[in-house]
Amino acid sequence: MHILITGGTGFIGQHLIKQLDDHQLTIVTRSPGNAQKILGSQHQYLNNLGALTDLDRFDAVINLAGEPIAQRWSIANKQKICSSRWDLTARLSELFSQSSKPPSCFISASAIGIYGNGRQSVDEQTSLCSFSETGADEQFAHSVCARWEELAQSAEQYTRVSIIRIGLVLGSQGGALAKMLPAFKLGLGGKIASGSQGMSWIHIDDLTALIMYLLTSQQCQGIYNGTAPNPVDNLTFTKQLGKTLSRPTIFPAPEKILTLALGEMAQLLTEGQFVLPKRTQDSGFVYKYPHLGPALADILHH
Repeated sequence: MHILITGGTGFIGQHLIKQLDDHQLTIVTRSPGNAQKILGSQHQYLNNLGALTDLDRFDAVINLAGEPIAQRWSIANKQKICSSRWDLTARLSELFSQSSKPPSCFISASAIGIYGNGRQSVDEQTSLCSFSETGADEQFAHSVCARWEELAQSAEQYTRVSIIRIGLVLGSQGGALAKMLPAFKLGLGGKIASGSQGMSWIHIDDLTALIMYLLTSQQCQGIYNGTAPNPVDNLTFTKQLGKTLSRPTIFPAPEKILTLALGEMAQLLTEGQFVLPKRTQDSGFVYKYPHLGPALADILHH
């Protein structure tokens, strides 16, 4: 297959590209020279989508691009977070419409932030309208994802579109876990805020396997949660991480201090969701790491 990929130099993209070794890849990246050093010279590189007038030469498109959301949400940063997702996705959907022989599938990332924050479990069938009662429609993460998905779905009349709402991705080489490890290894970790907020996680291997599964499963289209089937609260996550590292977890991070340090973005840490991948499992996808303990053991003891 000839696959067009955006976001290839990110944590998920790098991991996925290793699994796609036997395919021909064209990677869209702002700095092709740097990307070539990270990903290898065997791939083709484009520094923007402006060079393309259609997608006729590709068999599939995987869209993972987006400025990291875990940064202070200043007005300028919010703008970057939105435009890095929306502009690229809009352009890809436009290129699908301009293709006489469009790629057979479009896999586009989203995030579980679309569900807003809440204590009850949610899955792909949960009505997003119900979150307006909690004020979630005012939440930045929700509005970023809602528009991102809408732009991807506008390609549905031309191709099979699968959208993955990605949770907290666990791996040793990047993502949230890599940021947490230094403190936890020193025994300075602890629960965040109340510790009761949901953490809907997924092992990086399961996420890349899910992308591969959606790539090749012709019957799969629509929304899929990219989370493990057993989300936990933050206190449980904290204790399990400490146990796996054989370290105490007695230094909590109070909500007030996080809000002072991080501003509005602190809500990504202090609030959360319990997201179940019901439709993902119903589609036939099988998780290698459905439980947190074995997932962390695999990541940290390899």
